[in-house]
Formats: sequence, structure tokens, C-alpha cells
Amino acid sequence: MEAISDLNTFAKILTAKGYDGYFQTQGAYARKLKDSISEYLADNLKGIAKQDLLLKGYLQWAGDDKPRVECCMWVKYLDGKFFLNKMEVARKDQFGQLLKQEKLTDLSVVTAPKAKEAIAMVSDAPEQKAVHKQKRFSF
Repeated sequence: MEAISDLNTFAKILTAKGYDGYFQTQGAYARKLKDSISEYLADNLKGIAKQDLLLKGYLQWAGDDKPRVECCMWVKYLDGKFFLNKMEVARKDQFGQLLKQEKLTDLSVVTAPKAKEAIAMVSDAPEQKAVHKQKRFSF
């Protein structure tokens, strides 16, 4: 588990990996990653902020009637340093039913997969269509 010394570096690395959408910290503060964490920490008095932060957001969204890919990140916050502890990526249908899920542990912000790789982990593999050969009679 690798520590990133400040929020700017932590957010910059994850944003570069494609985690550039909106996230919620502890179920509130729906903003971009850095802004969500910053606002959570600012709203919680010094030293009272929880040490384990839950960041949740969508990696892929195509509308209410389509499947989506959600991402949950558990981040430890100790003495102003951020540690990415584990990540859960889940693909759900339009009704919220789980289609496929991957749990990643023993991560760091550096070893976390890129957002596209995380989406690919839970996406259906493209189906290969069988080539139908037309049967012909031979004499």
C-alpha cells in the first residue's frame, strides 16, 4: 500500500487514469474527485473526519434504461496522506441488479487499473458469431 502525500497528487493520478467523472465521498458531496474529497474534509471538523473514506461513482453511464458500471473505492486518510485500500467495480442492469462484479484488494493509487481496464473487467466479452456457410450440393 503506497501513500500519496497530498490530495492534489492523489486526485491527479486517478484523473489521469480516467477516473474523471463525478464521485461522492461518504454518500454526499457529488463533485469531481478532488473537489468531493476536499469538501468532505472541510465540512468535517479537524480530526473528526473518518479515516476510511468511501468514494463512489459511475465509470460508464448511458442512461436510466441501459446497464451501467459503478466504482467504489475505499481510501484510508491518515495524517493528510491518502492510501487506496481496495476497489470494487460492478456492472448493473437498468434495474440495479448485479450483472458482474470485480473486487480488487492490496492496491495503491499507482497500481490501480485505468478506468477503461476496470470497465473491461466487468463488461461482456464481445460474442463471436459463427460464420454460416451455405450448403451446396455437389455432383
